[in-house]
Amino acid sequence: MDIITVKNLVKKFGDLIAVNDISFSVKRGEIFAFLGPNGAGKSTTIKMLTTILSPTSGEILLDGHNPTHDALQARKSFGIVFQDPSLDDELTAYENIEFHGVLYGVPRETGKERAEQLLKIVELWDRKDELVKNFSGGMKRRLEIARGLLHHPKILFLDEPTQGLDPQTRNHIWSYIQNLNKEEEITIFFTTHYMEEAEKVAGRVDVIDHGHIVAEGTPEELKKKTNASSLEEAFLSLTGHDIRDESASGSDHMRTMGRAWGRH
Repeated sequence: MDIITVKNLVKKFGDLIAVNDISFSVKRGEIFAFLGPNGAGKSTTIKMLTTILSPTSGEILLDGHNPTHDALQARKSFGIVFQDPSLDDELTAYENIEFHGVLYGVPRETGKERAEQLLKIVELWDRKDELVKNFSGGMKRRLEIARGLLHHPKILFLDEPTQGLDPQTRNHIWSYIQNLNKEEEITIFFTTHYMEEAEKVAGRVDVIDHGHIVAEGTPEELKKKTNASSLEEAFLSLTGHDIRDESASGSDHMRTMGRAWGRH
């Protein structure tokens, strides 16, 4: 059964068509990678899925809710970890989690139990009373994942969750995510520029380029389709070898919204 459905999705910015009539679906409990070069339409699509942008046309359903017409219910169905940090550095780890619970209307006692459970899963329970400004990048990422799961979402969106982290921390974070996917059947929708991550953890992959979905399937299917020995080779075969410039406006907007969500 599909938990995310996208049909004929279009997003225009003036004469620019950033997302051009794409359709795809994600099954409940799946780990799904949405990959693309800079400027391919990836971030714009994620912003529409997570209620930050409204589509020009097309349809999105998240667990049966339309983000355009029912943003509140759609937001309750997912958690999100933005590419850039969105924690409040002047609060403790526990206070960041607690504040998120207030925003989502999580009952206090339920929130306390859930916070302890999640902070133990990401190995931060013993650091719960420390200010976040003293945390390493990996610790902040782990805290953001715990925070995003506090309200029992059915979908977790991860926008390049391991960017800039060392291999050891990246492996630990993916271990946490995969365990949560199995234990709580949370659907994982993630983006990454580390193709080896997608090849290792994704059950299925969609590749977007120039606003179009150019390929979809399992990592093995994409490698077979392109006669590649790795997903990175397959990705380059599908999208080309030219260096892409990231859209400044799109990137800046995503960072701004990430910080805003952290404060709300």
